[in-house]
Amino acid sequence: MTKNELYALLEQKQRLFYDTADALWADPELSLSEHKATALYEKLLAELGFTVQHGLCGIETAFSGSYGSGRPVIGILGEYDALAGLSQKAGALEPCPVQDGGHGHGCGHHLLGAGSLAAAWAVKEYLAAQGPGSGTVVYYGCPGEEGGAGKAFMAREGLFYNLDAAVTWHPGTTNEVTTGTNNTSMQVEYTFHGVAAHAAGDPFNGRSALDAVEVMNLGVQFLREHIPHTDCLHYAITNTGGISPNVVQPKATVLYMVRSDTVPHNKALLARVDKIAQGAALMTETTFTRRFIDGTADLLPNATLEKALYKNLCEVPAPQYTEEEQAFAKALDATCPPTDKLPGMGAEYDTAIKKQVEELSAGGTKALNDFVMPYFHSDKQVPGSTDVGDVSWQTPTAQITTVTWPSHTPGHSWQAVSGGTCGVAHKGLLYAAKVMAATVIDLFTQPELLQKAKEEFAEASKKGYDCPIEPDAVPVPVEEML
Repeated sequence: MTKNELYALLEQKQRLFYDTADALWADPELSLSEHKATALYEKLLAELGFTVQHGLCGIETAFSGSYGSGRPVIGILGEYDALAGLSQKAGALEPCPVQDGGHGHGCGHHLLGAGSLAAAWAVKEYLAAQGPGSGTVVYYGCPGEEGGAGKAFMAREGLFYNLDAAVTWHPGTTNEVTTGTNNTSMQVEYTFHGVAAHAAGDPFNGRSALDAVEVMNLGVQFLREHIPHTDCLHYAITNTGGISPNVVQPKATVLYMVRSDTVPHNKALLARVDKIAQGAALMTETTFTRRFIDGTADLLPNATLEKALYKNLCEVPAPQYTEEEQAFAKALDATCPPTDKLPGMGAEYDTAIKKQVEELSAGGTKALNDFVMPYFHSDKQVPGSTDVGDVSWQTPTAQITTVTWPSHTPGHSWQAVSGGTCGVAHKGLLYAAKVMAATVIDLFTQPELLQKAKEEFAEASKKGYDCPIEPDAVPVPVEEML
């Protein structure tokens, strides 16, 4: 089976994957509570001929679908969780929630999961034509990327060590190979326990948990001066102890996100935050309980896999947009915050690439970046965190983005939700599926390519995977945090 025949199969089957993405968009579920999405995907995988495994690593909304036999074994990663507070009507040009306070797919994971499924199905069709022993493809249903770190909990159990390589993608505003590394991240919840008392008549017998939270936050502010520039500290007070100022608050909770460049550095920084919590409790004569929520590792870029993805990104026919799709993209793009930054990571660090991107994007003014970004490889650290990093420490891993939104769409925005079911989004999904499927086939048919990727991985990962998830931690659904 040729790649062109594979693309034709995907075109014929495209409606199934578009409908799958749209169904998830219409019924968004938060991290680690994606029960309807899990049921839908498991049913589809079984109908499409995959062997389904439910509840991977003890996580109810984690699953896999595998097909084939023999090596290599290639994983394709899917996600399907939504974000709280981002309910939004499709196709609207202003904030317009479907449900006040409802959820929405502001990071495009409804597209991500369906696009990865499309790629896995295409590879399965290829393997069926090749016959037994020609290789194995595994679709991984990975829950909880948006707070929950599903892949990191799965990696803690060593799930991805058996793979020869893994690929994935993410919806975005550019057709581009993802490169570089990113922050590690750990989230810990601190709940302080005090003694309630009448704030006027009996304040001396009260011990304020809210005071403890505020003292902790103050201590962390002073810590900021004494940490490397690679480190970040964020927090949210999730429980202030009640709405009555006339009661000394007996319970209050603060959630911290601690970031650094590597997992060992992050663990060391988190230990300093823990000490501040201890000091705050001592100063206020309260106690506290600590709950580890999640953690993610830094990414290990793999230039060999990146170049393989880039080759197919260029060879697969790029999406063509209708006048209606272009008009909607232009109108939605006009609602996005203005920026003078050119698209793509390469334009930021490489002068030659910057010049190319300026021409291709009309100086960054195009409403749709309907071109492939020039290839750029880097090990530079970029802001943000992802649990794909944990997979990349256990097997060679690489990913792409494709255009699913107008050029200036912010991540986690109402604009991203609004455009999530339009033609541009669907075409980006299918484009990503074709690129990933073609790359996986290259890994099956070019042993030297896979071997080179594995040798690069072995060198990059020689210090070993340091799991950011604490040994006794359990996955915490985001709904429990609201």
